[in-house]
Amino acid sequence: MTTWQRYLRRHPRGVDTTVALVLFIVAFPGSFAGVDHLAAPSHRWIGVLLAGISCAALLWHRTRPVRVTGIAVLCATGMALAGYVMTVLLLAPLMAALHSLAERTDRGTSRNLTLAAVALVVGGSVMGGPAGESLALKVIGPAAYLLLPAALGANARFRTAYLKSVRARAEYAERNREEEARHRVAEERMRIARELHDVSAHHLALANAQATTAALLIRSHPEQAEKMVTALGETTTAALREMKATVGLLRRSDTPDAPLQPAPDLAQLPALLDAHSASGLAVTLTTYGEPRPLTPGVELTAYRIAQEALTNVAKHAHTSTAEVTLTYVHDRLTISVIDRGTGPVSTPVTGYGLIGMRERALSVGGQLHAGRRPAGGFEVTVELPLYPHPPAEDNTP
Repeated sequence: MTTWQRYLRRHPRGVDTTVALVLFIVAFPGSFAGVDHLAAPSHRWIGVLLAGISCAALLWHRTRPVRVTGIAVLCATGMALAGYVMTVLLLAPLMAALHSLAERTDRGTSRNLTLAAVALVVGGSVMGGPAGESLALKVIGPAAYLLLPAALGANARFRTAYLKSVRARAEYAERNREEEARHRVAEERMRIARELHDVSAHHLALANAQATTAALLIRSHPEQAEKMVTALGETTTAALREMKATVGLLRRSDTPDAPLQPAPDLAQLPALLDAHSASGLAVTLTTYGEPRPLTPGVELTAYRIAQEALTNVAKHAHTSTAEVTLTYVHDRLTISVIDRGTGPVSTPVTGYGLIGMRERALSVGGQLHAGRRPAGGFEVTVELPLYPHPPAEDNTP
């Protein structure tokens, strides 16, 4: 926006006053001059007075466009009945009023007042105009002079409405982008929270079991206690490594050279079972069917669910054994984690761990079932699709 445009926006009253004075100056000679062989009326003061009234009314065209147009129409009609030739000089105030009316009011109001103005001014020109004036000069000229500014004002109104709609759409799109960004941030925070829960709960439970077992064996079986302490160090090191990688996501830069830690998958499941075995929980792994490659999302989900289920067994089941079963059938992978614990504290049916496992399964299109077994103990079973987002069907003939 230029300096001149900013000035016009900041001083509308000064602009309106200037326009009114210019239009009066333009209309003033029209009250004295004739057209071709037609002389102006002898009572010229009437034209000057009516032109001054219509120009003065333009000072309120922004706030009262209908009233201002009505006054301008009456003044122009009065000049036509007084015998003036309705040239563009005398019609200038009414033309400005019609333009402002079309720009600031609805289409129906503008159309009706414009047609009424044309009818009154043309009718007054036909009835009171000079006898020697041609019919075309009385009808076609005034009608064209009045219809043109109305059309230009309507076009300005349409353009303003279009620009407002464009701005509204842009603001709406910006709000949607911000909401989508906030939604993605919330999802990322939830994902990181689940990762931290899984890592901390698993490793801390495992470290607690190893430390407790080492304390019990340190006098009776010092060699086994030493092995347990060594395993405890490995467990805490692994916990620190995974937590560092997970927390690093919160401050990871977007540069392509930033180091990335690979997500755990089922290939690391034996190491997970060995860590539990070192803490005193003997875990057997059985696989049915032919193992198939999984997507990274399903790999991570399968590993984290097995990890969380075994952590719950170590914390709550009061048992020394657990069973993990992997079953590959058609397009699904079923993972079962079973314990036969009979202690006074059993695996909880509800809790953040089970909620997190269920959310993980649902995030890739799977299902999770958890509950106590009729024969005793607890079982967690999850069914995961091998392809969480099936490839589109090929319709090529």
